Amino acid sequence: MNPRQIEAFRAIMRCGTLTGAAQALDVSQPALSQLLLHAEDQLGFKLFQRLRGRLVPTPEAEQLLPEAERLHRDFEGFRRFAVELRRGQAGSVRLACSAPPALSFVPRAMQAFRKACPEVRLVSNVVPVEVLCEMLGRGEVDLGVAMSDRPRPLIRTETIGQSEIVCVLPAGHPLAARKAVSAADLAGETLVSYRSDSLPGELLGRALAQEGVRFLPQIEIDVSVIALAFVQQGIGIALVDGLLPWGGFNGVEVRRFRPQVVLPIALMTGTRKPLSLAQGRLRTELRTALRGYAASPAAKGLLRPAGA
Repeated sequence: MNPRQIEAFRAIMRCGTLTGAAQALDVSQPALSQLLLHAEDQLGFKLFQRLRGRLVPTPEAEQLLPEAERLHRDFEGFRRFAVELRRGQAGSVRLACSAPPALSFVPRAMQAFRKACPEVRLVSNVVPVEVLCEMLGRGEVDLGVAMSDRPRPLIRTETIGQSEIVCVLPAGHPLAARKAVSAADLAGETLVSYRSDSLPGELLGRALAQEGVRFLPQIEIDVSVIALAFVQQGIGIALVDGLLPWGGFNGVEVRRFRPQVVLPIALMTGTRKPLSLAQGRLRTELRTALRGYAASPAAKGLLRPAGA
């Protein structure tokens, strides 16, 4: 029996007459009779008998009714879930992001998404970009946000903004008296910055080379927030992304760095399957949150959305 036949069977069992069941289902009586006949043909036994002008369920029909009720509940649950999926109100979304986005604009996007889709399970991971890309490639997450636009297999990358490299100094450092720190100012300083084979390291290396300065950090990091403790303890100064809200941390001061070096902020998705409606909604919220964060005082003019 298909779902329509089960629905007809339940209606007849409840109403006791073809006329009443047809009215309840808003179909014609002949159409309902045909549904019943087809169901009985498929089952190979009668569901009802006519006794003195009344429809009387057969013993087989009585035994079949509990199973029909269970299937009806399952079908109704399936329909409701499908409607929720269509509206982006069900299912799950798995997000992975590197630390700078996670500590800046991503929480705004998550808050807006949860308000719009409260029934959707949202799972968030904060991981280095290499791990993020591996998770996306294996299909373990649906969306990624990172500060890298390098082409990678099985990953589609959309650059949604750019953030400047800044110089983070211990509070009271002599260079903090300047509006901007230059490449020449790095001489004699203990430098905390990215590995040279990372995208930020490569961009910094090229920019400093044009100034006649070699990019050679004494302390190499993979994630910019790791530089915080080194700077707070006065171990050195850091060249890191300006996306992190450095101004909210104690014991450090932030200055622009010259020459200007910008890092991409990329939204990543896998290429193996399309996004669900809920996943697409989070992607939209991430773009919107970046624009909103860029206009806020926390961004300090160091962040530019794509197209701005």
